[in-house]
This record gives sequence, structure tokens and C-alpha cells, in this order.
Amino acid sequence: MPAKRTRQASSLPVQWEELTASDFPKAVKRAKGVCLLPMGVIEKHGPHLPLGTDVMDVREAAIRAARDEYAVVFPPYYFGQINCAKHQPGCISIRPESLNELLQQVCDEIARNGFDKILLANGHGGNTHWLNFFCQVQLAERKDYVVYLAREAMDKEIAKQLEAKRKTNWGGHACEFETSVVMATRPDLVKLARAGDEDGRPRGRLKGLKDTFTAMWWYADFPDHYAGDARPANAQLGELALEGWARGLARLLRAVKSDKVTSRLQDEFYARADKPLAKAAPKKRR
Repeated sequence: MPAKRTRQASSLPVQWEELTASDFPKAVKRAKGVCLLPMGVIEKHGPHLPLGTDVMDVREAAIRAARDEYAVVFPPYYFGQINCAKHQPGCISIRPESLNELLQQVCDEIARNGFDKILLANGHGGNTHWLNFFCQVQLAERKDYVVYLAREAMDKEIAKQLEAKRKTNWGGHACEFETSVVMATRPDLVKLARAGDEDGRPRGRLKGLKDTFTAMWWYADFPDHYAGDARPANAQLGELALEGWARGLARLLRAVKSDKVTSRLQDEFYARADKPLAKAAPKKRR
């Protein structure tokens, strides 16, 4: 065990906050200009998990991935879209107009520190549509960096193993799967005996509006902010899930590092967007 700590201490940390200023340029170079930004929120996770579950889980997976395929992992980012949990104690919900501005400024600062590729890794379902929008609006103003969003980050083979091992086949929030991950990393924060104190089954209060969308969709089904049954959770399942998540993110890191097309296309787009009426020179016929 001491030898392992010595090897880790002598290597370049992956966590941004653990790097010294003198080592930071080396880290940017080793990462090939790629920064991994794991994101979540502060919200209730049933009666048994900590408020910061999403951030803790995705950041652990990101750190493991970066140790496999070196990248610099940004410090914990707790600010996301979570208006639907404002009725629960401990929730931190940032105004919608501030969410984009804050994340944009953070990305600008990451780029100012030498990174030209930023990979967002999302650990919170409520961020999904917002982060897609955030990536899309990167085209609104010229940038000298590219923002990527990890979509399918779970290793496919491990995903099959997870499905075979889990005892419940529904949920999605503070459920067997999510609880298992926290049990693997921070068992001291899991109050599993409380997992049955609330009912995590969907209420179906808007089932007559299945082909429409309303902001009440989540509250209508899960007013207690618990979706699933966490009682079968176990640390072994959580460790397997983290391994699959980390492998998937490492694969995406390798793809982002090798990508030379997106930045070129982005620059081409900006140039054309500046002068949309300018015609390309006609091709000469042979």
C-alpha cells in the first residue's frame, strides 16, 4: 500500500485542484489540450443518499478515466438544471439565465489556461437537454476551443453485465444502480436502511398526456424525488458500474484527443457565418 501511494505521488495528478502552478503546463501538454469537466447538481436522492451523489459519482468515473487516458479533470461542478427539486431540502437551483453564463465563463477560463478541447461528462439526467443546447449555442460566437459532450459513456460489454446482475429493472434516481455506485465509493454516506422509507414507484398522475411534454412530468411521477427501489443495492454492482463508466469515458477521451476535424470545421463555419452572402470561387472546368 505505501508503495502505491509513492507511485501516485510521483506522477502528475489528474485533478486540476491537485496540480501545482509549475506543473500545470506539463499537465496541459500531457493531456494534449483536453480538459474533462464532470457535472452534476445538489439535489435530494431519495431518503438514503447524499445530496451531491451525481457530482461525486461522475467525478469518480472521470478521475478513473483520466488515470487511464490522461486528461485534467476540472474541480467538482455542482451547478446544473434542477428546478424540479426546489421543493426538497438542500437543493441548489441556479436561475436559468445564469446556468449558461456560468458554464460559458468556466469554459472560457479553461481555454484561457491552455486547453483547446473540453469534454463535458454529465452525471445528472436533468442536465441532458440543457447541455445539448449549451453545445449548440457555442456557434453563436467565435471560440478558439471546442466543447464536446459525452453521450454514450458506458462500456457496452460491462453494460450487459450490469443488466444481468441488477435485481431491479426500473428506476433512474437513487435507485439500485445509483445507490450501488455510492456504496462503492462512499459507503459511509449511504443510509441503506432508509431506502424503503419512501415509495419510489411512478405515480402516473399525467399518464393521459403521454404524447406531450410539461415541466411537471417528473414531479407528477416522483414528487419525493426518488425513482426506483434501492434496497438490493450492493458495492460490487457499483464497482462494476464505475469500471464501465470509466472505460467508456477513457474511450471518448482518446477520440477527442485524436479529433482534428471538428476544430477545422468550426473555424470554417465561423468564417462563412461572418459573410453568409459571399460566394465560393467557382471551380474551373478541365
